[in-house]
Amino acid sequence: MDDEKTPTFRKFPNPNFDVHSEGDYWEMITPLKAKAALLIIDVQKHDQDLLVELRDAGNSYLFSRLKATVIPNARRLLDFFRDQQMVVTFATLGNQRADGRDRSPTQARPGWNETLLKVGSRDQEVVDELKPSDGEVVVCKTTDSTVMGTQYGHILRWMGIEHVVVCGLFTDQCVSSTVLDLSDWGYTVFLVEDATSAINADLQVWETRMLNQIYCKVVSTGELLQDLANQVPR
Repeated sequence: MDDEKTPTFRKFPNPNFDVHSEGDYWEMITPLKAKAALLIIDVQKHDQDLLVELRDAGNSYLFSRLKATVIPNARRLLDFFRDQQMVVTFATLGNQRADGRDRSPTQARPGWNETLLKVGSRDQEVVDELKPSDGEVVVCKTTDSTVMGTQYGHILRWMGIEHVVVCGLFTDQCVSSTVLDLSDWGYTVFLVEDATSAINADLQVWETRMLNQIYCKVVSTGELLQDLANQVPR
C-alpha cells in the first residue's frame, strides 16, 4: 500500500498480531464527537527545561520533537476541540507538599523518574502554548497513570465520555500507563502518535506498537481531526 494512504495504526503494527490478526476491527473504530474528550498529559514547563538539558547532553530527539511536532499538533487538537465545544482535559504532575512526601514511590525514587513539582509553581504549569482555559478539567497526579492517581476515570464517566483522545509526555511512561488504565476502565482510546513523545525514537516506536491494537487505536493528528470533522455537527 501507498505509505501516505496507510492508516497510522497500520504503520505501528503490534507484534502480537503477527499470529492472530484483529481483521478490520480498528478500521471501523472512530471517535464520536458527542462522546469524546481530549487529554493532554504532562506537557509542563519543567519538560521544556529538561529537553534543553538532554540536548546539551547529546540527545536532541526530545528537544526537536516537542517543539516541532508534539506541541504544534497538540495545539491543533486543542483548537479543534475548543472550537467544537468538546470536552478538554489535562493531566499534570504535581505534588501538594513542598517536600514531596505526597508523591508515589515511583515518582520519588532518585534518578530519571524523580519529579518534585509543587502545585502552583512555575515548573508545574502547562506550557504557555497549551495553557488550560477556564472550565477545562485539570487533574494533578503524583503517579504515572492519570486514572490511578486521580478521579479522572470517574470524571469522564460522570460527563458521559466514552472515547478519549490522548497526547503528551512520555509515551512509554505516563502516557502508556494512562492508556492502559483507560482501556481497562472501558474507554476507547485514540493515541495520537505525532502528538506524543518518548525520550528517543526507539522507545517512541516500540511503546506505540505495544499499545496499538490492544489498548488503543494509534492515529495521527490529521486522521483524528478528519474523522471528527466528517461528523454531523451537534
